[in-house]
Amino acid sequence: MEWNELRDQLARVHGDFETSMTLPPACYVDEAVHQREVDAVFRKSWVGVGRVDRWKAAGDYTAFSLAGVPLAVLRDEAGALRAFANSCRHRGTPLLEGDGRCDHIICPFHGWTYGLDGRLGGAPRMERAEGFHKGDYGLLPFRIEARDGFVFVCLGKDAPDLDDWLGDFSTMHAPWALGDMVSVRRRELEVDCNWKAFLEVFNDYYHLPYVHRDTIDAVYDAPDDCDVVTGNYTTQFGTTQGTGGVLTDAQDETLPVNQSLTGRNRQGTRYTWVFPNMTFAAGTEAVWVYETYPLGANRTRVGMTLCFPAEIAARDDFETRVKPYYERADTLLDEDIPMLERQHLGLASPYAQQGRFSHLEPSVARFAGWYAERMRAS
Repeated sequence: MEWNELRDQLARVHGDFETSMTLPPACYVDEAVHQREVDAVFRKSWVGVGRVDRWKAAGDYTAFSLAGVPLAVLRDEAGALRAFANSCRHRGTPLLEGDGRCDHIICPFHGWTYGLDGRLGGAPRMERAEGFHKGDYGLLPFRIEARDGFVFVCLGKDAPDLDDWLGDFSTMHAPWALGDMVSVRRRELEVDCNWKAFLEVFNDYYHLPYVHRDTIDAVYDAPDDCDVVTGNYTTQFGTTQGTGGVLTDAQDETLPVNQSLTGRNRQGTRYTWVFPNMTFAAGTEAVWVYETYPLGANRTRVGMTLCFPAEIAARDDFETRVKPYYERADTLLDEDIPMLERQHLGLASPYAQQGRFSHLEPSVARFAGWYAERMRAS
């Protein structure tokens, strides 16, 4: 699609569900659009990469691709989180793979060795390279910070400080004591759909009676309107009949309610989308979190983490009683993913058009407006 045509379509998207158009289909399927959003969205934002307890001890690391950038996140010997370009400063070889633990980083190609702080410690057989100083060839660092138990990485130099990016996020979510939650399970998978579509369905009450009719729909009441917030996120609370943490037929198998919650917060779930790529549901007992990592326009890697208050996760019977929560998460994914992949096929049609939002999709509309604004400015 021609960029001027797409910009005209994006101009119809402004984040108010009552009057806004949906994002143009090309934003979900066009590789040229994807490359533009990598620069306009991912490299100018703070990007969620998981819960802070993914990296518990010194040397714990994860290597992954963040919008086409090979990245390594690790905890150094002083206990600080670090994010580096996962590329050797010699000739670019990726240094780490997957998840693991190490006390230093060694390039598998030519043996250059780095400390957990990114400094180059060893570069064998470089003594004849004139003007070569190891201090000039440390790993390229990126900004990384944690808030409320979530870890964010920033690839660009122009993004604001994280506190400015998140605005009133911490205040809005203080009742759930998110920073005190512990992760009890992480699952990763790949889906044949666009990263935005995956996050949209998690924030869409509209599809519940059609896709989840027999599994969870009866639990959810009509949600409140989106809250007015400052920061690059959207959030919406809704009451539930029982808990959204387990399926309809497992409502008598729940764990205790989070003791930090009071009043109406003990009666429902808050769904939040931190732009661009992280969303979570803060329920009465648990919090489940998703991050998406685009592998192109048409495929997405997803990380899903389930969190509980520490005192609940420490119960002797926790491993048995948590099983209905795992079943709920997996069952809804099994129902959502085929529909997302089916939707993606439709979006790829040359005759696909922009649509309109329902009042049950206000957070999706808000993200669309946020995204359109950044793409139009690119």
